Order: sequence, then structure tokens, then C-alpha cells
Amino acid sequence: MSNDWGRGRLLRSTILAGCAAAGLGVAPALAQDVETIPAEPDAEASEAMPAGERITVTGSRIRRNGFNSEVPLDVYTADDAALAGVVSVSEFLQNSTVAAGSSQVTSAVSSQFVSNGGSGVETVSLRGLGANRTLVLLNGRRAGPAGVRGGVSSFDLNVLPLSVIDRVEVLKDGASSLYGSDAVAGVVNIITRQEAGGSIDAFASVPQDGAGEEYRISGTYGWEFERGFLSVTLDAYSRAELAQGDRDYFNCGEAYVTDSSGARADVVDPTTGEFKCEDLLWGHVWVYDYNHRVGQPSNLPRFRPNYVQYDYTGSLAASGLTPIGTSHADPNFLSVPDDNWYLMDANSELGRSLISFDHPFQDQSTMVPETERYSIFINGHYEVTDDVTMFGEVLLNRRETYVNSYRQYWIYSYNGDDTLWGVHDPFAVGWGGFQELSPTPITDHNDSSVSVDYMRLVAGLEGENFFGLDTWTWDFAAQFSRSEGEYWNQRIFADAVYDQYYRTASCLGTVSSTRGAPCVDVNWLDPELLRGNITDQAVRDYIFGEETGSTIYEQLSLEAVANGEVMQLPAGPMAMAVGLHYREDSINDTPGEISLAGNIWGQSTAGITQGSDTTQAVFAEFGIPLLAGVPLAESLSLTLSGRYTDVSSYGSGTTYKAGLSWVVNDQLMFRATQGTSFRTPALFELYLSDQTSYLDQRAVDICIDYDQALADGAITQTIRDNCAADVPDNNLTGGGASALIVTGGGFGVLEAETSDSLNLGFVWSPNFANFRLSVDYFEIEIANEVSRLGAAGIITGCYSSENFATEPLCDLFDRNSSTDPVPYAVAEVRDSFININSQVNRGVDVSAEYGHEFSFGDLNISARASYQLEDTVNLLGGTTSDSNGEAGDPKLVGNLNFNLVRGDWTGFWGMRYVGPTSNREQYYRLNGTDNETYLGADVNYKLWTESVVYHDLSAQYANDDWSLRLGVANVFDEHPPAVTGSQSNEFNTVGTSAFYSQYDWYGRRFFVNLVRTF
Repeated sequence: MSNDWGRGRLLRSTILAGCAAAGLGVAPALAQDVETIPAEPDAEASEAMPAGERITVTGSRIRRNGFNSEVPLDVYTADDAALAGVVSVSEFLQNSTVAAGSSQVTSAVSSQFVSNGGSGVETVSLRGLGANRTLVLLNGRRAGPAGVRGGVSSFDLNVLPLSVIDRVEVLKDGASSLYGSDAVAGVVNIITRQEAGGSIDAFASVPQDGAGEEYRISGTYGWEFERGFLSVTLDAYSRAELAQGDRDYFNCGEAYVTDSSGARADVVDPTTGEFKCEDLLWGHVWVYDYNHRVGQPSNLPRFRPNYVQYDYTGSLAASGLTPIGTSHADPNFLSVPDDNWYLMDANSELGRSLISFDHPFQDQSTMVPETERYSIFINGHYEVTDDVTMFGEVLLNRRETYVNSYRQYWIYSYNGDDTLWGVHDPFAVGWGGFQELSPTPITDHNDSSVSVDYMRLVAGLEGENFFGLDTWTWDFAAQFSRSEGEYWNQRIFADAVYDQYYRTASCLGTVSSTRGAPCVDVNWLDPELLRGNITDQAVRDYIFGEETGSTIYEQLSLEAVANGEVMQLPAGPMAMAVGLHYREDSINDTPGEISLAGNIWGQSTAGITQGSDTTQAVFAEFGIPLLAGVPLAESLSLTLSGRYTDVSSYGSGTTYKAGLSWVVNDQLMFRATQGTSFRTPALFELYLSDQTSYLDQRAVDICIDYDQALADGAITQTIRDNCAADVPDNNLTGGGASALIVTGGGFGVLEAETSDSLNLGFVWSPNFANFRLSVDYFEIEIANEVSRLGAAGIITGCYSSENFATEPLCDLFDRNSSTDPVPYAVAEVRDSFININSQVNRGVDVSAEYGHEFSFGDLNISARASYQLEDTVNLLGGTTSDSNGEAGDPKLVGNLNFNLVRGDWTGFWGMRYVGPTSNREQYYRLNGTDNETYLGADVNYKLWTESVVYHDLSAQYANDDWSLRLGVANVFDEHPPAVTGSQSNEFNTVGTSAFYSQYDWYGRRFFVNLVRTF
């Protein structure tokens, strides 16, 4: 292929990146056949636009000959994504600077944590304000949500293959007045390819350390005929599972603490000689001692977690530990059936080193899930007359995701001696003393899978000469989307466990309380059951089951827009766009029969979430030229837009936006926007059926053993004093019944969110170089934000409040009375959706682009960065917290890319920067002290992450028929930063790694991309 092709591609890339740097990108939302052109005032670029041609740009509804330069816009091309080894739309968008500064929902995140949309879902959240506050458009039109469970509300990026995308335009500004609800943080407009001819595109990415391989193959053919165009794309994608055991930085949750010299101070596992893995406990029985409560001597420590562990390998006996003993002179002392049981002191170095952590189930559990996706995309247009064009799109997608997981479960029981309690568990033979037992088995019966079928249909007409006005155009489009998904889960039957709480006799001959299944006596203290090895099939069938739920989400929207010139002003024509919007949304989520029966142990149970909403809106936008061709003002223009919206579930509201563009000369432009947005609560936030779950008291209650916690530096004096006001005798041990957690929708209670946004910036394009620079200050403030706080967050927020007596959070939970079986334990927490006070996010975006033709080739350099100044949340009028610079919320992120084109060859070097974070201030704020201890000794926690730079390299050869890309992603094999996780409770971690979406999970990987065109 000639060097002209290379230069042409560089020009196109430079144009698009230049548009991004200047915030002047092009989006053919209504005129997709218009060639991409550079931003004005580039003279060469202006010649590329056909005379009289008008286009619509993301961030405006007005078609115009120029660009709505008052809005900050970033443009990302799919070709550049391919050069970096990116194969999915989610990675493509989540690595953009406007998104990378906050945690995103990736397939790994949605598989590890409960996420709206279910396991494997991937969304994009601009500015960290949430996917519900980021509107995704597909070719300029709202795209319907996809996923499973009652929390479906956002567009799942899985439904669209990268192979159909030409570019993505990201509007970094609120735009509810133009696009309606959800456009609070900005708008992502995905533009699909429209190319005649055919291609077959194959991609493979293979990590150096194996696992997590990705493969994609797609075929596209576009037919261009006299009055229209039609394109069809078929795409198949497969990703292998990446399990925790596949990477050494995920497979072992070390304490990760250091001494004063900086040397690691973790205990060493004597069986391996390595630092101890301190992940999920297994093979043990929790023992709650009652001797201390009545002032009697005991062979157990006072108010400490007492782990009684079975010696499976003989390592406990070999260590010199003394067995608990099968009998004692004092009948109140704990006794066990044989000498294989040991009391493990988690606060001693020896005990800590021998406690059973790190079960093999952990290495098998999913980090990034196995996923398969199949897609069909069809789009085209046909000129019905010279003035009217018919267009349409069809998107069909199927996703299947499988997640391997494991978990604990537990039961409470008496011991086997009734001489002290007056009752006993007949299966706790050999267990004696004045204690309560809580066997805690582990199981890998916790897998799940998701399958989602997604359909989106678009049909419409667009035309010119609206009512005979030759400057006016019009557009009418109808969009229908349907997401139909199933979610399968392995479950633990609640009645199998709860029916045998504190049992005193065999259950044979009875049936379980919920299922009505014939009862099976389970020996909960069996060492094999404790370690997840249940060989008795009758026991397995009685404890374990599985279920399948289904979710259907439908969205229908109709929209009509007309725009054109309304009058001639001294500085030019005044333009106007007016439109009508109608939308219906509905959700019907039916959980599986075990969930509907409320019979899942330790997990949420739910009813049917069903609801619908209707939105109607009218909007208008005006483009008003104020000055043109005067000193210090080559042009000065004002854009005004407003929208009136009526939502059946909420009511009506108005939003507005004003933008000012001041082009000083052909080198310098200033811009500003000010506007309001709003977001009506999503269907699941309104109609989510009440869900119940149970959490261990230790997971929610900060008041457990508060005097000892204060002495250990784990809580502040304020928390201790507030706890004492509610729990006067400090006897909470965390044992007994779990806390009931109730969540649900807020229909009739929730108010709509409102927001204000401000953007101030400038664009500099000097004449002496092919260079563009844009700098924008942004500020978004959301009021009445809809959120859930989490059970532990509610309780901790209550007791840490300086205004404890009147703290609203304290009204969201109840405790038992002093006369209840478990006095003062948390009984119920009401964690439904509520309106909190506000969230503020502000910062500075910088984009730069430089291009130059050298003798050795054409070089293009592009850079983007986002620096966050504030990210604060105020809860219910209480304390304002600022997470800016904390884990998952770095202050600075950036991308720097180099493209070198020489003839048929293209070289790419990309760098992605994630700034450092620190949780030191938060640790001190929550704990009231900077004490950092481990096993009673002063240590140093690693409460920060270093800055990380990921490097991607690739080379491409392309001619008229073939292109081949070879590359390496994460060239230097950067791992996620290691932090002190479980000891500090400051980070989400897997293994020793900070678990946040900014970091690469796979390590170094090699990729190849082969494209055959015809």
C-alpha cells in the first residue's frame, strides 16, 4: 500500500484526536454518512466539509456547518483500541481518563460483589458518579439496559462487540436538558462503522502466565447501492476463566505488615516456610464461653474469638500445642471428643501460623469469569425520496457467564452435656462445658451462571426541507430493546440450617419448616463436613439446592426532532432544534423458587420486582451568534437549551443548560457551560421487592466487646461511649442470632435527584505547530442522591456520630432488649434506598495532540489527563467525607499514546497512568488513632498504593487486502499494588492486591489481530 494511505490514516487519526483535544468531535447521530473532518478553524479541515452539509455533534441537537465548540468532548477510535490490544467495549471505555479516575463495574467486580445487572455485567461510570448517572447512546439514541436480577438499570457494555464500533464520543458535561434523565455526569455516544465491502477479523490475547485467554472472530459485509447502504456483522467472543490461584498476587491473603526497619512482620507458616495466608477460616468451631459471664473460672480466654480447630494433617500435634482435652476436673471447662481438637489463639504468633486459612476452594474461585458472547448487528439506510431517508438497526446479543465461588456457613448449638445447660445436642458427643458452639463449615456449593439475550431494534425516517423550509431537517426514530436473562445459583437451604439451631433431639420423622422435605440429622461437628467434604449424598441433598431466576427488562422510546435556522442576526443565522420524547420502561424480575420462599441461608431472599414507568418530554435548543469578525472575537456564540419532563412515577421537572463559545482568533478559544440535570429513580430503586438477608453480628456491629476494642485501638472513644449508651453491660460477643437485613425500593418516598454542573475551559491551537491543547475545569453537584448505605455503614455511622442522640442513621436499625435471648444484639437493619444529601465532584481535564511528518515517518502524540480536586459525599446532613485520593479514587489518571506511521507499517506505544492513593487519613478518621498493630505488636500497615504505569506496544502491517497486528500488553508485567487488607479493613483486596478496576488483573499478555478485507 502507498505511503499516502499511511499519511491519510494518520491525518484521520490526528483529526479525530485533535477534535478530542479541542472538545470538537464529530458524531453522525443524524447524518452518519458525513466524512469526519477536523475542528475549525483549521483551513485545510474546513475544505473537507461539503458545502451546505450539516451534521449533529454529541452535546447538541442542532445540525450546523461548524461545531458546538462550547462542550468538552473526547473522541476514542476503535482502531487505536485495537493497537493497544483492547478487545472489549468495556475495557475500551473504562480506561478513558474520564472513567479511569473512579472504580468501574467490570466482570471481575460484578462476580466478586453484588452489582446491579448481575454477575459478569460491565458498565461505565463517568466521574465516579455511577453508571445510573451516565447516559449511553448508540448512534445518538438511548440504548436500553441489560442484565439480570431486580437491579437492572444501565446499559451493559457486553451487548455490543468492539468489531462494529468506529469510535466513541464522550461528552464530559451534564446534558439532561438535551438527552433527559441519567445524563448527569455526561454522555457516551457509541458510533458504529459504515463501510462498504467485507472483512474477517480475528483476535487472540494470551497472558504469559496462562488463564484468562481471550479470542474473538467477526465477519462484516457492507453493501452500497444506488439509494442506500446495508451492513451485517457477526461476532463471537470467548474469555477463559482467570481463577484466584492462577496468579500469585491473588492466591494468598497475607497480612502484609512491616516492622520499624521495614522488614515484613507477618507470621510464617511452619508447614510451607512462607508468609501465612490469612484468607477465609475453615475446619473450625467457634466457641462462646459463658463462664466469664457468671464469674467462674474457664480454660478459654475472656471475650475473644475462640477457634477450636481439628488437626487434619498432624501439624498441630507436631507444633507442640496441647490438645484441649477430653475431660477436665471442672465440668464448666470446654472438653472435646478426642485429642485432635486444639484451641487456636489467633492473637499469638504460633496460633496464628497454624490456624486453617487458604482452603483449596479459594484457588479454584473465579477472579475474572468465563464468558462467551455472540452478536449480530445490522444497520442501513434507504433514500425513499430525494428528501426522505429511511434507516434502521438490529442488534442481537447473547452472553453466558459462569462463576466459581465458595463460602462459609454456620449453625449454633448446645454442647453434648446437659448437666450444665439442662439441654444438650445429642450429636455433640464428647463436647462438654458451659459453652455455646458454632460449627462453621466451608463449601464450594456456591457457583452461579448468567445468560442474557438482548435485542435492540431501531427504525426511523429523516429528511430535509421540513414543511418546505430548505434550512430545516427532521428526524423521527423508534427504539425497542428487550433484555431477557436467566440467573442460576447454587444455594444452601435456610431451613436445613435454621431448623437445627440449638436442637435437643433427632429430627427424623419430621419435615423441614419451609420445603417440607424429610428431615436429615446432620452432624455439624463432623471434621469432614467442616472442611467441605460431605460424602453422604442424603446430607448433601438436604443442605444444598439450586435455583434459576429470570429477568425481563423492556424499553420503548419514540423521539422526533426538527431543527434549522429561524432568523438572520448580524453575526449569522440563529439556529433552533425542538423535539418530543416518549419512553416506556418496564421490569419483571422473578427470582428462583428458593428465593421466593425465603429459604436461602445467609443470602438475600427476594420477591418479584415488577414495575413500569412512562416518561414524556419536550425540549428545545437555540444557537445564537452574538459577534463575528470583530477585534478579539472572531466569533462569540451562545447556546441555550431547556427540557420539560413528566415521569409517571415521580412527577414533572425542568432542566436547562447555557453554553458560551468565544473564539478569540484562529489560535485561541474559551468556552463555558452551566446547566442543571436530574435523574428520576431507576425502576429497581422504586419497585425492588423487599429482600431479606442475614449477616453475622461480627460483620455489622461495631459495638461488640467495645471496651476491649477501645483498648486495642480498634474504635474511638466517641464510638465506645455511644455504644455504652445502647449496650450498658458490654456483654456482646457476636454470638447468637444473625442480624436481619431488609432492603427494598422507595416508591412513594424517593425524590428525584437534581444536579448542577459547571464547565470552564480553553482550547489553544498555535499556528507555529500542528498542536492542540485543551484545559477544562468541571464541577458537578448532585442533591438528593439515591443510595443505599450498607448495614455496617449504617451502624458505624450511627455510633461514630458526634450528634449520636439525634443522628438519623440510628433510626434505621433496632437492637434486642435486655430480656431477649441474645440481649442487645442487632435485630434488624433497614437498608432500603433513600435520598442522601449531596455529592460533589470537581477537577480539571487536560488534552493535548501533536503531529509531525519526519523523514522516518509520520508521528502523532496524544495525551489526556484528569486531575480530581474533590469527591465528597454528605449523608443525611451529617459528616461530609472526601474520598478523593483514596483507594479506587486516584486524584490523577492519564493516557499517553505514540503512533508512528511509515508506509504500510504502524508502530504504537501507549502508556496508561494510575496515580497513587492513600487511605491513611481515612484510617485515622474511622479509628480515631493511627495505632497499627499485629498480634499485639506495633507494626506498619501499607495504607497506600503506588502510582502505576502500564505500557502497551504493538506493530501493524497493512495493505489493501490484509492487516496484521502483533503486540504486548502490560509490557513490564505490572501487578496490582499490594496493601494491608484484612488487618486494616481499609481496602477491597484479593490476595495481597488492591482490588480496584484501575489495575490490570492478567499481567503481561501477547496479542495478535489478523484482518482480511475484500
